[in-house]
Amino acid sequence: MKYIVLGLGHFGKSLAVHLTELGHEVIAADKKLAIVEQLKDKITHTVCMDTTDREAMTALPLKDAHAVIVAIGEDEGASLLTTALLKRLNVKRIIGRVVSELQKTVLEAMQIDDYIMPEEEAAERLAMRLDNVDIIDSFKISDRYSIVETRVPSKYVGMTLREANLTNQFKVIVLTTVKSYEEKVDGKTRLRNEASGIARSETRLEEGDLLVLFGELSNIQRLIQKTD
Repeated sequence: MKYIVLGLGHFGKSLAVHLTELGHEVIAADKKLAIVEQLKDKITHTVCMDTTDREAMTALPLKDAHAVIVAIGEDEGASLLTTALLKRLNVKRIIGRVVSELQKTVLEAMQIDDYIMPEEEAAERLAMRLDNVDIIDSFKISDRYSIVETRVPSKYVGMTLREANLTNQFKVIVLTTVKSYEEKVDGKTRLRNEASGIARSETRLEEGDLLVLFGELSNIQRLIQKTD
């Protein structure tokens, strides 16, 4: 797929590099030449340009892109002007980065329903981890449902998922288990996680494994906190 990422701050840079690594064609633009030069070997194509300039924007293959992501964060004015310009150019899918409620309101007024709030989402995930030390990571699906990564409770170590019966006990679904192991890269040892595939009833829970759970957060927390 082809994506265009506008704005190469921390978020835009990370997004463009990851999409490139996943095999997608990525055109990334920023007005700062130093940033563009720094990333030219990590992203498919990099361009130095002012994304609020109509002439410059029309030079991009906007109609061929599966999505154009406005990743500008620190300059809300430039972000909104860029989004408005893309709207006028009839770009089929615009994804906006939102850094304030006012900006979100303006995007909704422009009928941009596809937006992300990375700072708020990251803060929410960190708050959940701080609130419960057994939660490794989490992702909110809706107001009711979340996906949570947590350590296998000691009570269930050695059991299969059929024996643990977590779905019936706690109304949660185990999506997969994750095993951690050490590997050496460039002479340095780092911890690597690897999912074991879709969980089945015969999947055995081992010490040190992580569980990836889907369900209502209150039910997941009941599972984590139940020790008797």
